[in-house]
Amino acid sequence: MTEKILITGNLGYIGPVLTSHLRTRYPNLFLAGFDNAYFSHHHNNPLHPPQKGLNCQWFGDVRNLKDDLIKQFDSIVHLAAISNDPIGAKFEQVTDEINHLATVSLCERAMKLGLKNFVFASSCSVYGQGEGAVKKEGDALNPLTAYAKSKIAAEAGLKKIPLSDNQKITCLRFSTACGASDHIRLDLVLNDFVACALTQRNISILSDGSPWRPLINVKDMSRAIEWALTRSAVIESNYLSVNIGSKQWHYQVHDLANAVAKTIPGTVISINPNAQPDKRSYQVDFSLFESLAPDHQPINTLEKTIAELLELLQLINFNNQDFRHSNFIRLKVLNDHLTNNRLNEKLEWKI
Repeated sequence: MTEKILITGNLGYIGPVLTSHLRTRYPNLFLAGFDNAYFSHHHNNPLHPPQKGLNCQWFGDVRNLKDDLIKQFDSIVHLAAISNDPIGAKFEQVTDEINHLATVSLCERAMKLGLKNFVFASSCSVYGQGEGAVKKEGDALNPLTAYAKSKIAAEAGLKKIPLSDNQKITCLRFSTACGASDHIRLDLVLNDFVACALTQRNISILSDGSPWRPLINVKDMSRAIEWALTRSAVIESNYLSVNIGSKQWHYQVHDLANAVAKTIPGTVISINPNAQPDKRSYQVDFSLFESLAPDHQPINTLEKTIAELLELLQLINFNNQDFRHSNFIRLKVLNDHLTNNRLNEKLEWKI
C-alpha cells in the first residue's frame, strides 16, 4: 500500500466508509480528503465528525485542484462527481465538466507529476438498457443518462493517458450503492425503500418493479477500492476497467421491496401497473473482478444491509415521511444552495 492517499469527494456518501475502512486496515497511512462541501453539513452521526480518520482535509472544487497539492500524494481515489441521474439531467454540462473533463485533467496532470495509483469510481450504469446476456467489460455500452455518459467518457479519456511501468489507473464500474454511511443518502433504491418502510409502512414502486439492478454495499465498495490501490500492474495491466459487484447481488426492483418488507413487518408494497417501462435494466458479469480480487469480494448480505440501514435511521430518530423532499436527497440540497444564492448555475460557490 502506498503511503499517502488523497480521497476526492471524501465528504460524500462513500467517503466516510472508505476512510474508516482504510484507517482500520492501514493505521499508518497518511489519508487526506478534498471536497467542495456541497453536502458536508448534512452529517448524520455526531459521534464521528466528518474528518474522522483523516490526517488532513482540504476544501475546494475538483475542477480547480492544483498541481502543488496533487504532487504530495502517491495515490488518488477519485470519488468526486455529480452523483446521480436526476442531478445529471438538470445539470448536464456541469456533469460532463466534473465527471468527465475534470477527472481526465486531474489524472493526466497527476501521472505527469509521478502519481502511482489513480482509482476512479465509475459505474455499471454505462451498460444502460441491457438486453440478452449479462454484460462483460468488453461488451457494447448503452449509457442512457448524462451521468452514465460522463462516466464512460471519463474512462475513455483515462485509457489514453500514457503510463510508466510503475503507474496504474483502475476504473471501478460499481453496482448501485446501498447501505449505511455517516453521510447517508436516501436517493438510492434500497436506501429509499428502507426509509419508506420505516416512516410510512408503505413502499411505492414508481416502475412496474421488473428492472434488474446489481447492488453493492458501500462497505464492499471500500474493499474493492483497497484492492485497486494494492493490485499488481505487472500481473494485470496498467490500465483496467472492471465491473464491481457480485452475481448474488442481482435483484429485480420488486425483489428489493419484498426483502425490505420482510425485515419491517406491516409494510405494504404498491406497484404502478401503468408505469412506463424503465429502460435502466441490466445484469452484469463480475467474473473478472472475482478472478482478480478473490480476497476482496463482497461479503455483506442484502438482509444485513437492510438491517444496518434500519438501525442507522432509528439511531438518528428518522421519521420524515416526506424525506424525498428533504436534505437526504442530493438534488434537493443543490437546489437549496441555488435558491439561496450560494451556488451559481455551474455549481460553483458564490460565497
